[in-house]
Amino acid sequence: MTTVIDGKQVAASVIETVKAATASLEKQSGVKAGLAVVIVGDDPASHAYVNSKSKMAKECGFKSVQYTLPAETKQEELAALVASLNDDASIHGILVQLPLPKPLNSEPIIQSILPEKDVDGLHVVNAGKLATGDLETGLVSCTPAGAMVFVRRTHGEDLSGLNAVVIGRSNLFGKPMAQLLLNANATVTIAHSRTKDLPAVCRNADILVAAVGRPEMVKADWVKPGATVIDVGINRVPAPEKGEGKTRLVGDVAFAEAEQVASVITPVPGGVGPMTIAMLMANTVIAAHRTAGQKPPQF
Repeated sequence: MTTVIDGKQVAASVIETVKAATASLEKQSGVKAGLAVVIVGDDPASHAYVNSKSKMAKECGFKSVQYTLPAETKQEELAALVASLNDDASIHGILVQLPLPKPLNSEPIIQSILPEKDVDGLHVVNAGKLATGDLETGLVSCTPAGAMVFVRRTHGEDLSGLNAVVIGRSNLFGKPMAQLLLNANATVTIAHSRTKDLPAVCRNADILVAAVGRPEMVKADWVKPGATVIDVGINRVPAPEKGEGKTRLVGDVAFAEAEQVASVITPVPGGVGPMTIAMLMANTVIAAHRTAGQKPPQF
């Protein structure tokens, strides 16, 4: 029987740990974890996402602050807001919702966030700490951190002797995911659109992670029998069966057929997605513990 991972259930268990850690930190040291979310412009998808982040932060017992700036905001104004949040001792996590409207340049903004408050894990200092195996003082990008929770719950902390293949080499997901697997002693291959004979490379994987943004690209015959398959793709495809102009969400893996071969698989939606916000909350409570000089919880 194939195990289909319930991302909502795992995310809920992470949130329970966050709530308990937040309450205990406040009780022991008087420090209330603080998260500031900054959104620029009026993209409806970004607003929906940010609202769910702010709502979850409140639910976790954080001080939750949201800054909604007009699309006409200038680069200097956004930079000044981030600088003021860097200086605010009651804020432990700063998140600037991407993408920013043009002509704003996101890279200098992200790199201006203090690395210890960079709960999105996108600062070069945090990327460098992950690359050098420092998981004690860095913060890890939320989606790979969430995917790694699934891997650890399936295979344990030590992945010695297991082959892992990550399809996708983005700074946001592919590279940090590969580093996390490597830190857990897996033998890791990073594959991508230029990889020769990609299906053959994937068939060697005990842990196969797909993050390419191509609907249902990974077929059943790419999957090693008994493998763990983590699907990070979120793609909208036409769904004429639902009616004219309707769409549905699918991952980068052809779920129905891959499910017949894999031993563990994540669905889309309902797999990695719910973990992203959960790990954002986890990063915030980790950052707050470090600021207070307390040992952060394990996720």
